[in-house]
Amino acid sequence: MFIDSLMRYFLHLAYDGTNYHGWQVQPQAITVQQELNRCLSQVLRQPISTLGSGRTDTGVHASHQVAHFTADIPETLDLGTVLYRLNRALPSDIAALALHPVHDKANARFDANARTYEYHVRLVPNPFRVAHSIYLDRAPDVAAMNEAAALLLGSRDFTSFSKVKGAETHYVCVCYEAGWHHTPGGLVFRIRANRFVRGMVRLVVGTLLSVGRGKLTVAEFGEILASQSRIAASGAAPATGLFLSRVEYPAELVPDGLLPLGMPYLAG
Repeated sequence: MFIDSLMRYFLHLAYDGTNYHGWQVQPQAITVQQELNRCLSQVLRQPISTLGSGRTDTGVHASHQVAHFTADIPETLDLGTVLYRLNRALPSDIAALALHPVHDKANARFDANARTYEYHVRLVPNPFRVAHSIYLDRAPDVAAMNEAAALLLGSRDFTSFSKVKGAETHYVCVCYEAGWHHTPGGLVFRIRANRFVRGMVRLVVGTLLSVGRGKLTVAEFGEILASQSRIAASGAAPATGLFLSRVEYPAELVPDGLLPLGMPYLAG
């Protein structure tokens, strides 16, 4: 595929967030977006500024993040070569997965239909998963956690599961999926919604784990959700286990079959 003149592109990527102060560029800190902008500018030999589908916090990972940028890529440089050169330039803990043109108004953040996050818990010691999951020495009550998670489905106000400092004008999200699933040696919590407010997933997971440990009942979890009080929830689960695992767009923006085999759930 050859592209000429100034165009907008969607870049799909994955990263291990362990060594980064989150996604968003910020002063005096190394972030994923900063490294991506730097490497794209280097490869394309022009200033590049990306905008991501969402911000991940310090230590949070992504098995599927999407960012858009505008660039003038000459017709002599095909997108496969751009992707190859970008991966050579990027740090080893950031991977560019796919690159394709979109219309000039396409927006990686505002055009997303839904996002999915996964939170990984290991129930047996595993030195190879320390940076990507949390360890529980006792198995929680998964049935109770799933009963509580079911209360999240539908259109809900997630004020109780939000951080105070945020740019949100409202805290209503439409939750399509929320539940715990068994994996080899552990559990994964998967939640899919049209949008997420700041800190929401980690606060939800931390409070659900309180249910699983018997510190809260399912009814009390429901009361916390309904209270719309930020001080009611349990503490946030550690960033280590959290992945942004899927960002969904209309088919005209991201065609089926575009992403590599195994996407969008690379984190499992």
